[in-house]
Amino acid sequence: MALAVVIALLVAFLTPLAVYLVRRSTRTSPPPPPRNLPPGSLGLPLIGQSLSLLRAMRRNTAERWLQDRIARYGPVSKLSLFGAPTVFVAGPAANKVVFLSEALAPKQPRSLATIIGRRNMLELVGDDHRRVRGALMQFLRPEMLRRYVGKIDGEVRRHLVVMWAGRSAVTVLPLMKLLTFDIIATLLFGLARGAVREQLAAAFTDMLEGLWSVPLDLPFTAFRRSLRASARARRLLAATVREKKANLEQGKSSPTDDLISYLVSLRDDDDGDGDGGQPLLTEEEIIDNSIVSLTAGHDTSAILMTFMVRHLADDPATLAAMETLRMVPPVFGSFRRALEDVELDGGGYVIPKGWQVFWAPCVTHMDPAIYHDPAKFDPSRFDTQAAATSAPPYSFVAFGGGPRICPGMELARVETLVTMHYLVRHFRWRLCCGEKENTVVRDPLPSPVLLKPTSTQ
Repeated sequence: MALAVVIALLVAFLTPLAVYLVRRSTRTSPPPPPRNLPPGSLGLPLIGQSLSLLRAMRRNTAERWLQDRIARYGPVSKLSLFGAPTVFVAGPAANKVVFLSEALAPKQPRSLATIIGRRNMLELVGDDHRRVRGALMQFLRPEMLRRYVGKIDGEVRRHLVVMWAGRSAVTVLPLMKLLTFDIIATLLFGLARGAVREQLAAAFTDMLEGLWSVPLDLPFTAFRRSLRASARARRLLAATVREKKANLEQGKSSPTDDLISYLVSLRDDDDGDGDGGQPLLTEEEIIDNSIVSLTAGHDTSAILMTFMVRHLADDPATLAAMETLRMVPPVFGSFRRALEDVELDGGGYVIPKGWQVFWAPCVTHMDPAIYHDPAKFDPSRFDTQAAATSAPPYSFVAFGGGPRICPGMELARVETLVTMHYLVRHFRWRLCCGEKENTVVRDPLPSPVLLKPTSTQ
């Protein structure tokens, strides 16, 4: 087994290097680079600045790493991340371009797209993206979610009774992840507690392991294990989709019971003749976007609530989700890819076609020119009047922005409000072991070192 692991690691390292060398040796006349590339360096082939950034993320110095780049090159610079030439952009003006330009399409790691599915809305562009996103947003709009507050309330109260009450100490982050999974399983998938729900939870946990891994389908790799777990999850969801469809056809259920039932019920009636038309989404699209909804909603809300609990341990009187999101955005950064050459305002730098664009919300959120004393936890920044008169557009981007702003933003708000309502009413807590530091690591999502265990009183 040890020999197989060594071979897998060698293949993981040597395969991309061999591909690069072959391409380089067979390339006769590379196209000239566009004029006015941003300043910076692409670094070593394939490696670039990837290891340096990942190391900074693990050390909780990634924000400083990015600030050092800005201090050296300015808010726009070129580098190489994860084997691809990249332009890093920072600031509200750059955020606006990233969110609104149709020439910049989403780009996810190949491992993520393969494991989640190619028809998820993170990968889709144009009419397909608008169709799939529109279907999800119909269910996740505020007036629809108000119908499900009771279900969320029931899951939260049950969770706190079973997992928190009567315990001298709890580890918050894994419990919050368990809670968000239960809410999603109930609200989005309509799964009652039982074997199917437990099997999906196990498959999902295994699937997450290789979501950000080297996409080599070899024995003993995280990617192989995640692929197999994804296949198990997809089989369970496919059976759920077929069951929901049959129940709808037989009048045993309603489209508003859960997200999957709602998506199954939608029809594409473009001709307007009222005959119902074809299903708006394919079964593959329903499954892929159920998985992406579970993946996106599971960790982000859990991380937000964990850091709110962490802050309340020091300041029990202040409950502020927006300020928590500003200081610890659940997603460190994201990528786009340029479908054509893109010229940026304010310097005329060009993002070449095919390059990727990297942006990080923490740079804008911690900019002292936008937020005074940004390292200070100050919920008053987001008072209605203050927020309307201070920060410029695209300064608070914890949920992204533009046409691709997080569709689950309202669901995250509701489940956070309900959870924190019951926590502050029924519990008091302090950090265990006298831990007072706010140290976090990102892998790639933020989590407290040692999970910051808290004591309930």
